[in-house]
Amino acid sequence: MEKYHFIGIKGAGMSALAQILHDTGHLVQGSDMETEFFTQKPLEQRGIPMFRFGESEIGRTGMRVIASNAFLDDHPEIVKCEQQGVTVERYHHFLGDWINRYTSIAVTGAHGKTSTTGMIAHTFSGLQPTSFLIGDGTGSGVPDSKYFVFESCEYRRHFLAYAPDYAIITNIDFDHPDYFSGIDDVTLAFQQMADRVKKHLIAFGDDPQVRSLKTNVPVLHYGFGEQNELRADNVRSGIEGMTFDVHLHQNRLGTFTVSAYGRHSVLNALAVIGVAVLEDLNMDQVRSRLATFEGVKRRFTEKKLRGNVLIDDYAHHPTEIAATLDAVRAKYPGKKVVSVFQPHTYSRLEAFIDEFASSLSGSDEVYLTNIFGSAREQNGNVSIQSLIDKIPSSRHITEQSIDQLSVYQDCVLLFMGAGDIQKYQAWYEQA
Repeated sequence: MEKYHFIGIKGAGMSALAQILHDTGHLVQGSDMETEFFTQKPLEQRGIPMFRFGESEIGRTGMRVIASNAFLDDHPEIVKCEQQGVTVERYHHFLGDWINRYTSIAVTGAHGKTSTTGMIAHTFSGLQPTSFLIGDGTGSGVPDSKYFVFESCEYRRHFLAYAPDYAIITNIDFDHPDYFSGIDDVTLAFQQMADRVKKHLIAFGDDPQVRSLKTNVPVLHYGFGEQNELRADNVRSGIEGMTFDVHLHQNRLGTFTVSAYGRHSVLNALAVIGVAVLEDLNMDQVRSRLATFEGVKRRFTEKKLRGNVLIDDYAHHPTEIAATLDAVRAKYPGKKVVSVFQPHTYSRLEAFIDEFASSLSGSDEVYLTNIFGSAREQNGNVSIQSLIDKIPSSRHITEQSIDQLSVYQDCVLLFMGAGDIQKYQAWYEQA
């Protein structure tokens, strides 16, 4: 049993990793800002101590310190550790070592990582002992696990710290313009990641950037196109979710249903089926588990209020907004869709402002909040008015003007963003 201190324990990945270490019998504590985050609830449920920055004892003998990538080396707690001669391990480096004790399955891609990780964690957990780390702050450490399923992020090439047995690549798209120079730079990073995979890649074969990757291990391409070894067709939406037929090398595997909506949910399920095929798992059991997947936090989270359907979703990139709207239309055909969107980071909005305008225009009506910055980026060369100007029918919304939403009945109110968009939904609910 080891002792761990997490600097920035409320971060999504950090919280999930702390849960895993706790579940596997280690002593865990951490520090963070006093602000409450949804990621701290599972920590509280496990009784993991959390301190405000500067108030914890992190120099105790034998305690290993893991630091969030959200904080630079000049963070006071990191500096204090260095002064006391305590080694600080970065999250991704620690995780890269931890996965080596399992058959590891990395899930990466510009979009869909969290939902796919959650889906494969749910499916495999019902079949074999499986530990998992999901980017919504959910972690589970199961003693004597065979599998370790984890979300693998491309930002700042952190995923190059991992050498997984399997890797799922959901897609390749330009994002994080504060770090990547363009799509070629992003694709190069994924190429470097693919070079580190030990056994097999499961890759979205309808994506030309994914198809361009050169690999040293076999690749199972999945998608809708005939060129894929694993493909879905006869896709339809219904009361139970998305139903589709699956073919592997022209052989029919059967009909599957996943209790989520949108064509992207079918693709996520195909990726899960792909790994299950390679691990020779029972397809009837896989089919049953996929049908009971209930989703992950902050991805299409629904509730009903005043005759409206309220949906909270993490979508913060134009591609993700389009996919979320596709899911809404599939589940609620005929209903008016009102989007309330909070841009996340100035650099992303500036780089993709035309694409944001185009994807949001798939809504019937659009409300835009002020821009949510980040710890690394508090301002920029763009304002929310810049996006409003691109969508002439859109309206600005604040806490003071949240009553604009009170006029809607029998509609879908879709709250999207990666910042604190939840507070806008809370204001609406309290109005």
